Amino acid sequence: MRIRYKKWARPELEACKFYINEPEKLKGKWKEKFKNSQNALHLELGCGKGQFMAQLAVNNLNINYIAIDLVDAMLGLAKRNIEQVYIDRNIELSNILITRFDIERILLILDKKDEIDRIYINFCNPWPRGKHRKKRLTHFIQLKKYKEFLTKNGETYFKTDDDDLFESSLSYFKESGFEIVKKTYNLHEEPIFEKNIETEHEKMFSEQGIKIKALIAKNN
Repeated sequence: MRIRYKKWARPELEACKFYINEPEKLKGKWKEKFKNSQNALHLELGCGKGQFMAQLAVNNLNINYIAIDLVDAMLGLAKRNIEQVYIDRNIELSNILITRFDIERILLILDKKDEIDRIYINFCNPWPRGKHRKKRLTHFIQLKKYKEFLTKNGETYFKTDDDDLFESSLSYFKESGFEIVKKTYNLHEEPIFEKNIETEHEKMFSEQGIKIKALIAKNN
């Protein structure tokens, strides 16, 4: 999603207590940055405006979360949205960290010591043109990188509106050594998650009559 430049985003992020400005320095040490460092650690790749992460984290305070996006404006909105949800619930915000980073280079900020138990990928760019497909967050090149820090039997939760991306991703996960334990071509009619948190894109596509595809893949 393209978003207009927001001049306030960078200053707000730099002043934000749960924003990590230099994530490379936390490689292998992310758990230490949380107050409850013994909690399981989950990761969202491409968090956008943060509505999904905010709802997920505030309802699972026993899990710590890292949310990554590449665009300051997006992260600025995510920061505000996350803060507001915690304020509305009168809960201390202590189980989320957000950071700006290029996911293609993710092994510069995460490794096996970080022990990520679950990855969320929601409505990522489908990159439909052949020469750009390697940029897909579910491409097997990327999936092999995730296996470097995802725990044994760790899971990846993936949702998309795009038929071609979903079919290709089924192959990517298998090729990368993941086991697809659940999948659906119509998430709202055939739920596969314990509780589905509807994202902004998900609501928009569903209202247009587009079926939401989803899967859960396990790292073997």
